[in-house]
Amino acid sequence: MKKKIKCNSSKQKKQWIYFYLAMPLVVVVLLTAYVPIGGWIISLFNYKPGIPLFQNEYIGFKFFKEIFSDVDIWRTLTNTLIFSGIQFLLMPLPMLFAIALNEITKSRYRRIVQTMTTLPHFVSWVIVYSMAFVLFSNGGLMNTVLTDMGIISEPLKILDNNNIVYTLQNIIAQWKDLGWGAIIYIAAIAGIDQEQYEAATIDGAGRFRTVLAITIPNLMPTFVVLMLLNVAGFINTGYEQYFVFKNSMVMGKIEVLDLYIYRMGLQLGDYSYSTAVGIIKSFVSIAMLFTVNKISKHVRGESII
Repeated sequence: MKKKIKCNSSKQKKQWIYFYLAMPLVVVVLLTAYVPIGGWIISLFNYKPGIPLFQNEYIGFKFFKEIFSDVDIWRTLTNTLIFSGIQFLLMPLPMLFAIALNEITKSRYRRIVQTMTTLPHFVSWVIVYSMAFVLFSNGGLMNTVLTDMGIISEPLKILDNNNIVYTLQNIIAQWKDLGWGAIIYIAAIAGIDQEQYEAATIDGAGRFRTVLAITIPNLMPTFVVLMLLNVAGFINTGYEQYFVFKNSMVMGKIEVLDLYIYRMGLQLGDYSYSTAVGIIKSFVSIAMLFTVNKISKHVRGESII
């Protein structure tokens, strides 16, 4: 009996140690993610920088009402949904790439390919735009070569072509993040019981049949979780990519909701209105997350959060 009490006491002591180790990270999250929420209060005032908050005019929910009649909001929301929709349809690509990478028998070549496709994720969007400008601008490398070869007489408009904005930006996004997105699937493949492959080989299954019967079914739980999380963040596209690639010719289609909030708040100084838009966006994202979580619990029998 004494041993049992001593064992429980030791276990509780270890749990408290883990709790204390986690506390600094919890404090950092509180300070960076939750304390700034207090700034949402400026959405209720006609806030002017340099003037104490409560000396500004109190306007209540005026800006929240204006959101629904703002034409630019619906335009940027449409752009956001199109970009997110295309990315959603392309979600199987990292999984398929991980499967293809796993089928490379030479480990040296596999490591080279994996490294080369993962590195772009760590390249700044500013550098990515610089590379795209050097390659695809009117006086860039591609247009110069094609003109010198006599293939084209006038430079191809790529970066400032309003008709290919959605396609171009999604291709660039896939180039940058495909290898990074495949990492979690590569880890999932490594966790598949090798006896399944051995049994399939004994039964005479080829590599393609093995992928269809073993690899893909084992990856589907991971794919479903990532898909649900992607749906929950459907209107959270970020703004960095679209900020560096925007110009006057493509602004109407490349401006997403996050970029609109950035432009209204930090560039035009309309802090109160941009905060109101951000609040609505946050609540919509939270609602989508809990909706998706409920669907996951109903369909899969387990939640994602």
